Amino acid sequence: MKHTISIICDDVPGVMTRISGLFSRRGFNIESLSVGTTDKPGKSRFTIVVNGDDTVLEQVRKQLQKLINVINVWDYSEEAIVSREHALLKLKASRSNRSELLQLVSSIQARIIDSSGDIWTLEITGDTDDVSSFIDLFKHYEIVETIRTGKIALKRG
Repeated sequence: MKHTISIICDDVPGVMTRISGLFSRRGFNIESLSVGTTDKPGKSRFTIVVNGDDTVLEQVRKQLQKLINVINVWDYSEEAIVSREHALLKLKASRSNRSELLQLVSSIQARIIDSSGDIWTLEITGDTDDVSSFIDLFKHYEIVETIRTGKIALKRG
């Protein structure tokens, strides 16, 4: 089962190593990891997506809660959440396909954030499946490179 874990912790050196180490020691591959500051100075929020056994992951969650600098840990897997992922997609926009690309960009509410000659950089935001689908729509064009953030999530309400 896929789990989305949210962690609030002190923003100090070494905390990411300790958190990711717990997952790797238990044999979990982290599919996605996003870290950012919060509205509280000196605090960070991790959003980690992993696939794995519910029972083992519950043990990892309990061990995370015991780590120095970890304030709170939630498993959002069974919760109603709002989540987003962000991607940048660089592609070749030749004169012959620009109008077609513009229509596609507009239809999926992406943004062109840079155009340097024949290379366009697009910005796409949505849930994880939407971002994957949007990138797939551009497979017919010459994709130069892509990068995606990990999922970020908050509990609804």
